Amino acid sequence: MFMENRTTLIRREIMEMVARFMFEERLDKAIDSIPFLLIPRNSNPIRCCIYKDREIIRLRTIAILGFSLEHESESEALHLSDYANISQGRARPEFPILTFISEACRACVRANYMVTNMCHNCVAQPCMTSCPKDAIHRKGEQALIDPGLCINCGLCMKACPFHAIVYVPVPCEEACPVNAISKDNEGKEVIDYNKCIFCGRCAQACPFGAIMDKSQIVDVMKHLLSERPVTAMIAPSIIGQFKAGLPRLVSALKDLGFSRVVEVALGADKTAEVEAAEFIERMKRGDSLMGTSCCPAYVEAVKKHASAFLPYVSGAKTPMAYTAEMVKEAFPDSVRVFIGPCLAKKHEGIFNPDIDYVLTFNELAALFTGKGISIENSPEEDQPDLGSASPVGRGFPVIGGVAGAIALKLGSSAEIKPVQLSGFTRQNVKLLNTYAKKCPGNLVEVMSCENGCVGGPGVIIDPRTAAARIAEFVKK
Repeated sequence: MFMENRTTLIRREIMEMVARFMFEERLDKAIDSIPFLLIPRNSNPIRCCIYKDREIIRLRTIAILGFSLEHESESEALHLSDYANISQGRARPEFPILTFISEACRACVRANYMVTNMCHNCVAQPCMTSCPKDAIHRKGEQALIDPGLCINCGLCMKACPFHAIVYVPVPCEEACPVNAISKDNEGKEVIDYNKCIFCGRCAQACPFGAIMDKSQIVDVMKHLLSERPVTAMIAPSIIGQFKAGLPRLVSALKDLGFSRVVEVALGADKTAEVEAAEFIERMKRGDSLMGTSCCPAYVEAVKKHASAFLPYVSGAKTPMAYTAEMVKEAFPDSVRVFIGPCLAKKHEGIFNPDIDYVLTFNELAALFTGKGISIENSPEEDQPDLGSASPVGRGFPVIGGVAGAIALKLGSSAEIKPVQLSGFTRQNVKLLNTYAKKCPGNLVEVMSCENGCVGGPGVIIDPRTAAARIAEFVKK
């Protein structure tokens, strides 16, 4: 779910500063000032003091420079300028795409139920009588839950007529659809990358911004400022993020330093074509269903958590992968940068040699601000390279878009009965294993993010607004 909050705004502000300093060719000289610029001397501290706040800003900046924070020790701590210099000599982004700021984590209490001061100390005592473990008793004028006996069944919360009992979650653990996050011995969160599907839900959910994706903006800017050509591969969902329209957006990207701009919707056309052909082949050989393949987070989830469904996932590549192949063939000397709404694409990009870097729309917006580019004021004459995509590919980023594209490619060749899973949840993981045995349709479209790619963790616009803009663009 899209949520612009203080942590995302702080991250954006740091990225804008990094971009501005680098475009002005003074990153190594100015970057150490970022914590002091964002947290001036007379600031009201968010945490215990402004010095802790500045340290958190410093750590966020390190992540934005593309480094993991888990192994940074106080004795070996470097200046931001040192990290900036090292980042510009980096050849490729490194696994994993996420990093954890231990100092920012508040070690939230384990998920449990708590009696609030709305308790009326009623005679009926439905909370106590409904508890199967006798974990609730009175203390003074209020009920109290013994955490040692509570099994988190939630019956007391349902029973209380005053809604005085509330569920207290650990936001990042609650948001993870595959239980990849748990606490260490100090109560801090740890990500298990053997389970993680890189959907980015945890980073969105943490109210302290303790989980971040490692940015690649410095890597991209390094090439934008060099003489080597750089191609921007823009995801179809970009139309929903920036109001100015495709021609102005292409102009703005070239003003940013990109040599060429290619629509990833071209790759989506290819994905739809390949999946349609595969669907016909599967139905002829007697398969009961096929699952789409364009969402890397969902495919990762199937591999790790819903293996029964794995034989049904299409073998087609993602739109990003097909587009990168086209760009590599047409412009073999170019650096290839995918720009989209997704963190899972960063993970996919690390293991695809045709992808050099991946940026989110949030990072792109920071680059525009850092260079002082107004998309609305950009000229409208530029068009994408390699030609314009079809409405089929451009409709991929909304729920139902992939299934609709396959249906259009099929025409009357085969009948599809689509089933759509919007937003990957723990329930949807179970559903996929169920669908492997019995499915109400024959084409399963799964989008890891609610509402489709327009609801990704790297977006800057509400998904409903973005979906409406895309629908209007496709219609035209």
